[in-house]
Amino acid sequence: MPERIPNNRVAYGKALVAVGETRPNVVVLEADLGKGTQTVLFRERFPERYFPVGIAEGNMMGVAAGLATTGLVPFASTFCVFASMRAVEQFRNSIAYPRLNVKVVATNAGIEIGPDGATHQAIEDIAIMRAIPNVTVLVPSDPVMTMKLIPMVADSVGPVYVRIGRQDTPYLYDEHTLHLEFGKAVLAREGHDVTIIAIGNMVCRALAAAEILEREGISARVLDMFSIKPLDTDAIVRAARETGCIVTAEDHNILGGLGGAVAEVLSAELPVPLVRVGVQDTFAESGDGEAVLRAYGLTAERIAEAARIAMARRDGLRRTQ
Repeated sequence: MPERIPNNRVAYGKALVAVGETRPNVVVLEADLGKGTQTVLFRERFPERYFPVGIAEGNMMGVAAGLATTGLVPFASTFCVFASMRAVEQFRNSIAYPRLNVKVVATNAGIEIGPDGATHQAIEDIAIMRAIPNVTVLVPSDPVMTMKLIPMVADSVGPVYVRIGRQDTPYLYDEHTLHLEFGKAVLAREGHDVTIIAIGNMVCRALAAAEILEREGISARVLDMFSIKPLDTDAIVRAARETGCIVTAEDHNILGGLGGAVAEVLSAELPVPLVRVGVQDTFAESGDGEAVLRAYGLTAERIAEAARIAMARRDGLRRTQ
């Protein structure tokens, strides 16, 4: 029976090892967080291709940039909050601007990390990274997707930012049927009454919300928008046209993240009611991860409520037309 991988961090570590077995030009850098990011698994298998730089994230980006100029494919890992803010100048100027082939895979995303508090709860990283030119931004939602995505990242050309959560994650997909393509959303569930677009740890909650809504006779489409940049604008416009209203769900500030990206598409292409579920532009408190998510409304129940609101707004607009 295949090993059950508990979360996306472990999936990343295992995928790195598999990538290293077949791609000798892949190297790994970490900033004193090898256990937290699970890159320690790569160190155990390929110690000569593993470079710990200490608590020096900016320097890690510079080293990764230098290694990339030699033809190597560096994977640089730390927590999301450090990769996107402490090291953002070096990432922007030394990696994104010259389009170097560096892959930044950052873990411990969002407020689900709970006890670490606001200083470590990255709620701004997607907004920051997707605003930097030349950067691909990806957010896998389960271990199956993470295991499939990392080899794709290794084989891609140019800067990539991958956002990974810390908590255990349910399996959502079958490795034999899941097809991934940068810039293409995964249709996680069919539906025609409302569309829920989610990323990362909110995809499983979006699917749970769809189950709640189904019991009320509401058919909810769920899109896993794992590729934030490039974004699947076609899927968003199609959902707007076919369901007439959209909900976004993310463990991130509602400003600048998935909700902001979807709003940009809708405002330019096909305006429909949009309700954004996420962190409401506030720093979160410390606490148990699930308790913190509940406290800030990142739940299946809140997503279902948002869907009802979006549908009511759509129906109200239709009555006035």
